[in-house]
Amino acid sequence: DLEHGRQPMSNETGSVVVIFNGEIYNHRELRRDLESRGHVFKTHHCDTEILVHGFEEWGTGLPLRLNGMFAFAIVDLDQRTLFLARDRFGEKPLYYADMGGVFMFASELTALLAHPSFTAEPDVRSLQKLFAYSFLPAPNTIYKSCRKLPHGSWLLRNLVDGGETREQYWRFRIEPEESKVPERQLASELRDRLKESVRQRLLSDVPLGIFLSGGIDSSAVAALACELHGPKNVLTFSLGFEDPSFDESNYARMAAEHLGTRHFERKLSLDRELATLPRVLAQLDEPQGDPSFFPTYLLSSFTREQVTVALGGDGGDELFAGYDPFAALKPAALYRKLVPSALHGGLRGLAGRLPLSGKNMSLDFKLKKALSALSLPTEFWNPVWMGCLEADDIAGLLGQPADPEDIYSEAISYWRTSAAASPVDRTLEFFTNFYFPEVILSKVDRASMLNALEVRSPFLDNDLVDFVRRLPHGMKFKNGRRKHILKQAFAGVLPDAILNRPKKGFGMPLVKWLGSMTTPDAGPFRDLFNPDWTAGHQAISAHGRDYRQYQWLMQVLGHYQGRAGGMVSAEEKHPNG
Repeated sequence: DLEHGRQPMSNETGSVVVIFNGEIYNHRELRRDLESRGHVFKTHHCDTEILVHGFEEWGTGLPLRLNGMFAFAIVDLDQRTLFLARDRFGEKPLYYADMGGVFMFASELTALLAHPSFTAEPDVRSLQKLFAYSFLPAPNTIYKSCRKLPHGSWLLRNLVDGGETREQYWRFRIEPEESKVPERQLASELRDRLKESVRQRLLSDVPLGIFLSGGIDSSAVAALACELHGPKNVLTFSLGFEDPSFDESNYARMAAEHLGTRHFERKLSLDRELATLPRVLAQLDEPQGDPSFFPTYLLSSFTREQVTVALGGDGGDELFAGYDPFAALKPAALYRKLVPSALHGGLRGLAGRLPLSGKNMSLDFKLKKALSALSLPTEFWNPVWMGCLEADDIAGLLGQPADPEDIYSEAISYWRTSAAASPVDRTLEFFTNFYFPEVILSKVDRASMLNALEVRSPFLDNDLVDFVRRLPHGMKFKNGRRKHILKQAFAGVLPDAILNRPKKGFGMPLVKWLGSMTTPDAGPFRDLFNPDWTAGHQAISAHGRDYRQYQWLMQVLGHYQGRAGGMVSAEEKHPNG
């Protein structure tokens, strides 16, 4: 409600006050429920007001009733408490710090850095995790004094004595149910549930469009939007790149022409865009090493020229087994069974001699990654496959021991506490609970909000996720076919060339770029690094290992600290206003 949605917002008496970032898609249903219980609303359709009355009615049980993306803070002045909460998948960030008498919280780490009471002392253990994962899993941040509220969690703080209670109110769990319902019927139900989710997320007081990569996830969202609003009322946006290894624009164009959307495409030279990279990296609120942040930023900037809200296909890979590691599970298990552990080092050495390729997700890159993980126990496979440096390199970089059990503790915990019976389901849980919130959603939120663009994810609807998590993994990864049931749901709706195209990430020519870039000064982090180790690892490939991710992360750290405290002016941060 643009006219009446001002924040902070309170209840009728002013005793419960909220500030809120995000969208609550089921706010109309919740409003009717609360009105039937006697609550009186001041606004016509503002989702923010749901939170104050919902907290009055349900207390800490409120977040579990919400279908949406959110980070919010509620103060109960009568009870003298502060309640912080994040949505189930962590689409919206929330940082907090207790600085001895001053408790502060914000959507951005840089907001806390601006507070005079904040102590910005780097956390060495967090640096270990950053170089292990390429990102910082909650509750860790780069600073000792600050924490991130984990996704699907709330925190209740007593404002009198400072006592705190934190609870994880939701976690994604695979709980497959045996069903005699035909697969075709389940595929139809999946499509109907996704359609309802798209319908809810198309409701907007401002202009809206759709990210269209030409993959099945974003194409499915666009197809359903066309069914709901008509193709001529659907705006789709994509970027093309001159390097064919990174270009998906022909598939996006194919999908748009097939559906009849109003399609907007911009062809870019990533080499020319390189000049803008330092400025973009300087705006990162928290260091993270996913290089696709940059093209996501460019797509968001292009889309924001015409709309202020966009729908995306995020979540499809995690819910339906779309990543390469799913296809690697059987070969990996066979490798571990047939190849003696004494031979692992020699095979890694042979793979290390393969010439370095700069192509997107090249075979040499995937092979070296796979072999680096297969000498470790199963619970290490996924984080090592997806990560930056191995434990011995992290120890060398920071000049102190790096215990794999500690640096990968979050990933190991998700694996060991999973009740899923099959490796496929455990891997689904790993990516959906860990990699997806901490990397994908964080990247999309930062890249879009830097351009004042809001991105909504229909695949993360509560009802849709609950339906998908109860499907047997054989419907998601079937006979080597990833996203099987999703493809069944859109057979005949989308072209076969899109349904059956190979997975291709949103990347950039990292090897080529790094070869022409000078690593910037790492600011306050530089004294924490071992200069002998860094001097011996300035090449992208060294000692039989691929260091492109490490080199990229050093670029991120250098530019992140390019300003005092990592701060960027409002004009630079939001160039579109």
